[in-house]
Amino acid sequence: MNIKQSILLRVRLSFLLVAAVALAIVARIVYIQFVEGDYWRQKAERRDVRLQPIPALRGNILADDERLLATSLPFYKVAFDPVAPDEATFKAGIDSLAWYAAHFFRDRTPQEYKHFFVNARRQGRRYVPLGRKAVDHSDMQKIAAWPIFRKGRLKGGIIFEQETRRFNPFHTLARRTIGYVNNEGRGVVGIELSFDKYLRGKPGQAVYRRSVGNRWVPFHDGSFIEPQDGMDVYTTLDVNIQDVAHHALLKALVENDADFGCVVVMDVKTGAIKAMVNLGRVDSARYAENYNYAIGSKGSADPGSVFKLASVMALFEDNPQLSLNAPVETGDGKYRFWDVVLRDPKPDGYGTITLQQAFEYSSSIGIARMVYEHFKANPQRFINYLHQFGLSTPLDFQLVGEVKPYIKNTNDPTWSRLSLPWIAIGYETVVSPLQLLTFYNAVANNGKMVQPFIVDEIRDKEGRVVVDYEPVLLRERICSPQTLQKARLLLEGVVERGTARNIKSKQYKIAGKTSTSQKFKDGQYIKEYHTAFAGYFPADNPKYSCIVVIDNPRRNLQYGGEVAAPVFRKIADEIYSMDLSIHEDKVITRKAVSPKQIPYNEVGKAADLQRIFEELDIPQKKWEGVDERSWVFSSTAPDSTVVWKPLLLDDDNMPDVRGMSLRDALFILENRGLNVWVKGKGKVLRQSIEPGRPIKRGQPVTLYLEHP
Repeated sequence: MNIKQSILLRVRLSFLLVAAVALAIVARIVYIQFVEGDYWRQKAERRDVRLQPIPALRGNILADDERLLATSLPFYKVAFDPVAPDEATFKAGIDSLAWYAAHFFRDRTPQEYKHFFVNARRQGRRYVPLGRKAVDHSDMQKIAAWPIFRKGRLKGGIIFEQETRRFNPFHTLARRTIGYVNNEGRGVVGIELSFDKYLRGKPGQAVYRRSVGNRWVPFHDGSFIEPQDGMDVYTTLDVNIQDVAHHALLKALVENDADFGCVVVMDVKTGAIKAMVNLGRVDSARYAENYNYAIGSKGSADPGSVFKLASVMALFEDNPQLSLNAPVETGDGKYRFWDVVLRDPKPDGYGTITLQQAFEYSSSIGIARMVYEHFKANPQRFINYLHQFGLSTPLDFQLVGEVKPYIKNTNDPTWSRLSLPWIAIGYETVVSPLQLLTFYNAVANNGKMVQPFIVDEIRDKEGRVVVDYEPVLLRERICSPQTLQKARLLLEGVVERGTARNIKSKQYKIAGKTSTSQKFKDGQYIKEYHTAFAGYFPADNPKYSCIVVIDNPRRNLQYGGEVAAPVFRKIADEIYSMDLSIHEDKVITRKAVSPKQIPYNEVGKAADLQRIFEELDIPQKKWEGVDERSWVFSSTAPDSTVVWKPLLLDDDNMPDVRGMSLRDALFILENRGLNVWVKGKGKVLRQSIEPGRPIKRGQPVTLYLEHP
């Protein structure tokens, strides 16, 4: 073998050796990754130090007046590193520390706590948990001042691990609309879910070390990435209107033993949602915000007679000469469409009446016959008008879960010869309460259809507006001005003379339509009803539109005018009393009021009392520490000036609610978890638990009002 061949042989052998080593490395990597992967991953988890995420503080959700609807409050797990203090500090303070811990956490005696701490120090344990529950910020500050702990983390060994909990200051109010947050801090429904990308923030990272007992505790060496807190969501909800709507609906559901109900109140001009209430039956005696019936499929039954407004508007659009006084034959209350008999509410029928009367009395025979006779040659023409009115187009509402509306076309496989008259009276369609309200709101808004919205702004923690949701115009005009004028006259007539005359008001005009639709189940209509009332007020200059839906009332009342309309009236009355901008201007002669005429103990929010005193031209002055958000009581000073004094409220002790209105007293006491019972009417005269006494959540308290 010559030298050249020898060199080539050695080169080839070297190449093969390198290739073999490379293949062995690749094979080993594959083996470690896929065969031994779990083993090495578990071993990595057992290392003493690792990075863990630090959750960001979730953003707030606020009402239109910036009151908190949902916020994240910090809580702290408490632990002790008994090795951190020096010997002199530990010996000098251990007895006192054990006493404080025992009396605060109440899970060990002082002697047991001392023995527990001494043994842990002897064993070199660097992490000893105290108590079983996390404490709030106030308690955290108290604990930080205990003996030994007051020297801080490094010299005193105190360890606070922060966690956040979602808190709704108004508890069940708008609970389903606001939404819930799961254990991972993510919204699962409502605004919490729909705006989660803004609310959740960006988590940080921190170094944790493994302590005795395989617990991971923060390693305080400054190695962490600060989390970025979530942004704040500002809604259009009015807490006062929401409260009124909630209680009015709840009362009606209980009285009628209904399955569920919803209320939506909207600003006519902008489409801003001022209240959205959804209450469903939890058990035989309770209702809760468990589903968004206002936008979801469970609340979207056949709309029934509220749909008749669209039907008569289609008639007016197709025949502009059609008069409200046009005669309509309804007969003896029964009319046969082929093999199906349609019946009117009045057993013996209305006979020959006008179109306006047919609408006001909600005559299904009258409306169905007119639509059928006019559009039978071209049913799709009628359907096209429903599309024109925006009833078949999703609203693209800000909350997740909006059901898609369904208006049947003539090419639909389920279209039958009954479809035209049945759609005319609100059957064979699927429209959510919010979609129906948007249509009624367009009638109130001079034909302009605006998109409903419930979130107004997104702001960062510095208060800068990141996203601004302006009102969106969906349709410039849903119908002609002539049709609009007739439609509004019809809706006003329903309340003046028709099926909702029981809610007619002397102070302001209401316009709207009642509805009572039979429910369809297993291929047939059953004797269960879906009731509703949709409308707006004041009718001559509309500011608010509202829809009330109550499903399956089981008591004696089963019609929309008897069940749903009174709820509308109750809500409208309360809003009318609160919103002075919708009152007619009246000349009022003001009588001078002396401060001495003000009750000595007038209690309430400072902002509310300030407004009253200013309107009455009563001089007033504040005490130090009082701002507009404070709870205060007023009294008359010797110089005839009304003085505000702060009302001190302590979470652990019974507040003094004497002299308060019932609403204010309930707000304060229920926010402290007390079970409140009420006797009498008026303002609170006395309370069963004396002010200053210790209280705990769930404790009953009785309020005795001025007129027992």
